[in-house]
Amino acid sequence: MDFTKLSLVSPTLTSSTWSRADRWGAVRVRSSIGRNHYQLAPGLYKLGKPGSDSDVFVSANYKLSFDILRRELKGLDAWILVLQTYGVNVWCAAGKGTFGTDEIIRQIKDTGLGSYVSHKRLIVPQLGAPGVSAHKVKKSSGFSVKFGPVRAEDIKDYIAAGYKKDELTRSVQFNFKDRILLAPVEVMNSLKYLILALIFFGLLSGIHRGGYSFPLILEEGPIAIIFLLTAYLTGAVFTPALLPWLPFRHFGGKGLIAGFLTSGLMILLIAPGSQAFGMIAWLLISGAVSSFLAMNFTGASTYTGLSGVRKEMRFFVPLQIALTVIGITLLIISKLN
Repeated sequence: MDFTKLSLVSPTLTSSTWSRADRWGAVRVRSSIGRNHYQLAPGLYKLGKPGSDSDVFVSANYKLSFDILRRELKGLDAWILVLQTYGVNVWCAAGKGTFGTDEIIRQIKDTGLGSYVSHKRLIVPQLGAPGVSAHKVKKSSGFSVKFGPVRAEDIKDYIAAGYKKDELTRSVQFNFKDRILLAPVEVMNSLKYLILALIFFGLLSGIHRGGYSFPLILEEGPIAIIFLLTAYLTGAVFTPALLPWLPFRHFGGKGLIAGFLTSGLMILLIAPGSQAFGMIAWLLISGAVSSFLAMNFTGASTYTGLSGVRKEMRFFVPLQIALTVIGITLLIISKLN
């Protein structure tokens, strides 16, 4: 293969400064709006005025990944080689195989990268390492792969240190900021289920010993809304925010405890002395809802591996279903007494 041939398409000029559209796009996809379609064309991009000795950074064509990288490279002249990952971020695309060895080799060839740089090195995000075989890239293209830091914000320090990483820059932290940034995605992804649950439990509020009453929905429905919204926010926001301080390693367990605590607090605040079966029902339902939503964060964290995710689902999904069924049963019993 001739990896030094001229590209049929010249590198695209980009900037380290985000436009208003870039900022709005970041807000949208962090809220899971149009997330699957937020991508740019793969190929070679130039930031500033890169020369033949300028570094080449590899990115996914998920636009937010690309935007964060170029923003953190402000003040540098660099090349950015964007892989076709079909709008998936680096970490997930590496797991799927689209951010991988073959795609890097293909983009080196198709962009004619060798004709723009005199060196033979690529800086690949460490989160892309599971999909990239450095020795195969070297063998097929002549380019050596250096795995950079986990976070784009550490790239300048990485370069200044002679392309070396310390323990902090090579580690995935999943800190408070990371967890909170994921919360809007979970809130939006689960919104349709919340709406269905509100409708279901709202209609369930109309049941009573004498039959069914629509006016009763207006009287007792708000209680159901309060418990469901509390459980929803507990699982999608409070649990990831308080993750290190909640007991259990598994997210399902953390969400369950958080759901029990917040629903218990709601019982004390808005329904002290209420029918016991009804309050126990909401305690169980709230725990199940919070546990289910919290468990969705497992794949984005460093707390469990793939085998841990499977084990967690095998245990907690049946438990969540059982708690919900028991809770609904108790709720109906409480309304018929």
